[in-house]
Amino acid sequence: MPDPTTHSRIVDVPSGAIELRWAAATDTGRRRDSNQDALLADYPLFIVADGMGGHIGGEIASASAVERLSAVAARGSVTPEDIEDALERAVGDIADHPETTDDGTGTTVTGVYLDLSDAEPHWTTLNIGDSRVYLLRDEAIAQVTTDHSVVQELVAAGRLSPEEAEQHPYGNVITRAVGPSDGVTPDYVRLDVVDGDRFVICSDGLTKELTDYGILHFALENDDPAAAVSAMMQAALENGGRDNVTIVVLNSRVVEEAEAGAESADVAETTEPRAPSTDTD
Repeated sequence: MPDPTTHSRIVDVPSGAIELRWAAATDTGRRRDSNQDALLADYPLFIVADGMGGHIGGEIASASAVERLSAVAARGSVTPEDIEDALERAVGDIADHPETTDDGTGTTVTGVYLDLSDAEPHWTTLNIGDSRVYLLRDEAIAQVTTDHSVVQELVAAGRLSPEEAEQHPYGNVITRAVGPSDGVTPDYVRLDVVDGDRFVICSDGLTKELTDYGILHFALENDDPAAAVSAMMQAALENGGRDNVTIVVLNSRVVEEAEAGAESADVAETTEPRAPSTDTD
């Protein structure tokens, strides 16, 4: 796995500015022959896609979704209509490949974007499938997205406990995906912008190997996004690396108007990778 790099950007908002810092990485893992995950980490949109449906089909599905969403990010603003239009185009791309005709072909699409369309900025998460967005706030972690999976439906119905769900034989069976036989409307969650918020966006290759507490631990131990990504990835691989692992860590800081005046909103910086802390004591 190449060392992830932390990127940064200052974004102007009516009350001042928001400083964003992020890093991302993907790894095949220890037991898979290929990597069917894909990612997008490009302001204002941060996405993880986990493909499925055979050796080639899954790679095509996730890559198609990310390619179409990259075009949305390049415009500098994002709306749900943009997301859904891009995913519909991705479905067409997937169907154009004869290798992806299997009914099981598709991809998860999960992520977050910064929405500046209203008077006050806010975050919007989106989700199709069982990749996840976590919010870290006040040194606590919360899963924002809801898995579209068989075991999650059983948990919601009270037929399984969360602990039982982790070991269930249908743990990998999802109920919604972006693919030729599925819809392309994500679930959305709107969140206020709060100073110090951090997001972890990941495929289930991470959550199979790390508990929510483990993700929180490595995030708190590593403030720099690149170091946090490296620490989580290393732990996931050491714990088995049973699937492809993809991680995006996004940090935000609200900058007051006076401080923001000294910064340029168009600046995009790259910092050198940092060595992660993996101390678990």
